[in-house]
Amino acid sequence: MKDSPIPRVVVLFLLVAGVTVFVAARAVRNVGASAATSDWVNHTHAVMIELDGLRTELRLGDGALGAFLQSGDAATLAAAREAETRAADHLEIVQALTAHEPPQRALGQQLEPSFAAWRGAAHALVAARQAGDERAARALREADAAGAALRALLLTIEKLRATALELLSARDTASFLQAQSTRWSVWSGVTVNLFLLVGAGWLIRDDLAARRRAHRALQEANAGLETRVVARTTELAETNMRLAAENLERRWAQQSLAHQLRYQSIIVDSITDLVFVLTKAQSISRVNPAVLQALGQPETAMIGQPLARFVRLPINADEPAAPDPVARALKDGRETCGLAATIEDRLIALRVAVFPLRDGDQVVGGVVVAHVVGSAAPASPQRHRLPRP
Repeated sequence: MKDSPIPRVVVLFLLVAGVTVFVAARAVRNVGASAATSDWVNHTHAVMIELDGLRTELRLGDGALGAFLQSGDAATLAAAREAETRAADHLEIVQALTAHEPPQRALGQQLEPSFAAWRGAAHALVAARQAGDERAARALREADAAGAALRALLLTIEKLRATALELLSARDTASFLQAQSTRWSVWSGVTVNLFLLVGAGWLIRDDLAARRRAHRALQEANAGLETRVVARTTELAETNMRLAAENLERRWAQQSLAHQLRYQSIIVDSITDLVFVLTKAQSISRVNPAVLQALGQPETAMIGQPLARFVRLPINADEPAAPDPVARALKDGRETCGLAATIEDRLIALRVAVFPLRDGDQVVGGVVVAHVVGSAAPASPQRHRLPRP
């Protein structure tokens, strides 16, 4: 039977939930961005409305000022001053709206000096007209300071309005792109979730079909189960008999090996010559009773000690740099016989033979057999090998 599809279905539903959360978060973010963009658009429209109001009031004020200079009518002067006041209010609002907009701030700051110049020139004309100084009034009209200030002010208003239109266009584009992104996110999420749900349904259907196939296969297997059980039981019985025979043969082989090792130990212990079993590092790993009797030391004091501590192989004076014959025999893997030696601190002469022990092609140790040939003469400052018998 196939593995249970529940983990995969759970993973698919988790993916559906993740996609839904992602789409919702993206939609909320885009809605927030759209709201911010809408606020920007409203702000830009407010700036344009105030600019239009400022321009209108400036033109109304300039027209009323011209009419007052011609007629000297007090009502016309009052209208000019009201237009000036409303223009100042519009200017204040425009500066407040553009204070936090870097593209518009500089232009908004240019409005106030031009407005102050226009208002100053207008007040000077009104003062000259009210004083009846025709010559001063004519000179001021000919200088046209109020007209120049008004044109500069209107030009700045037009630039600021053009900047506002550009910002409005850019923000409209951004709003459209955000709306488009929101639509794409929502539809993409719906499409992905639809595919994931279809995949989950397919997994469930496939699992049900697999379970039906497994049920039929189980019924077919149960039909021939008894025959297979009998055949398997017979096979196991034959295997048990074979294993019992092999176990018996193994015990016989182990007993035979144990007898052989015991016989070998008895043979080594019955040898009257001194037998040292060495490791490859020339440390003593075993001795026979003849060694204990000849050296007069317990076996525990000898195990692990180097052979040279108990058996001295004299150094040839003609070849003082010659290597130890036991080490050379173990290194070369060749038997060496007839070496003259003495027991350390005892005047006992020995005839030594070295036999390497092999494990396959490797020398793993050696056996040193020492035959007592008699007493040795006291050693001189320069030691020589004992003569061969």
